[in-house]
Amino acid sequence: MAVRAIWAQAANGAIGADGGMPWDLPEDMAYFKRVTTGAPVVMGRRTWQSFPDRFRPLPGRPNVVVTRDESFDAPGAEVVHALDDALHRARELGDDVWVIGGAEIYRQAMPLLDELWVTRIDVDVEGDAFAPEVDASWRLSRADPAPGQWHTSRTGTRYRFEVLERAGSAGA
Repeated sequence: MAVRAIWAQAANGAIGADGGMPWDLPEDMAYFKRVTTGAPVVMGRRTWQSFPDRFRPLPGRPNVVVTRDESFDAPGAEVVHALDDALHRARELGDDVWVIGGAEIYRQAMPLLDELWVTRIDVDVEGDAFAPEVDASWRLSRADPAPGQWHTSRTGTRYRFEVLERAGSAGA
């Protein structure tokens, strides 16, 4: 049973701007869908609200939304009021759990995560939400392509998929 976080970030660490992603990278969206489908996803209220109505709840996976707002309703998702409650509920719903944002949820979840799945995007953008700090307690376990190399999106943007695990963890 693993608890993973997944996000895409620009070279300057930005993960969002004005409630959305400040880039167009369809390959990352396909990757996100492929790896998270079938598993519970945990997100904050603002992340939930950033999805177009047609993608709420995210199809093919139980959605758990964390908010302090006791009156918040997220049709098709379960609403909880603390990250610990969200992770507990998600573990009841599936073996593997994905934390999918936003910035505050990632920050709170960092001590509880087993893996980080990060799409590195070779752009600098203006942002108002940033990836959490990834310190020396994490090590790169997989990269596609290898570090220093890049895929090129059909939109022309360069990117790379990375998986990090806690230093000292066995296997990915």
